[in-house]
Amino acid sequence: MATQDDDSNNGNDKSSDRIKDSAQQIWLAGLGAFAKMQQEGSKAFEALVKDGAGMQKKTQAAAEETLAQAQQRMAGFASEFGTKAAGQWGKLENIFEERVARALEKLGVPSAVDMAALQARVEALEAQLKGSAKAAATSRKTTARKAAAPAPAAKKTLRRTKAG
Repeated sequence: MATQDDDSNNGNDKSSDRIKDSAQQIWLAGLGAFAKMQQEGSKAFEALVKDGAGMQKKTQAAAEETLAQAQQRMAGFASEFGTKAAGQWGKLENIFEERVARALEKLGVPSAVDMAALQARVEALEAQLKGSAKAAATSRKTTARKAAAPAPAAKKTLRRTKAG
């Protein structure tokens, strides 16, 4: 009977040796990885930093492109809105001007066209008056010259001398 227990103990010893050997190998692999990381850790860190910088550039470029597109769209919207608003203000201004013109007409206030025609008439009358004034002045001068010329001759003949 002792031989059966020895056989089972030998089987248990072999499997526990295998487990111990496996655990030892796992432990040694971990130590090896730790040693390798200590040696090459700075290289791995620099590689990670380099990869991170590349990713940041790509992300930033994508964000800038998206921002540029959004700015273009907003500029288009603003331009379109400005054009529509200017058109609406123009319409509103025309309506306002028409209503004011009708109200002034009802009150008897002359329009800009009426005022321009009146100004033209005043200018024509002023020109006519200036022409008449020049003609009258010219005719007065000629009449005065004609009247003045015989008068000195008459004065000479009308002179008396004192006796004395």
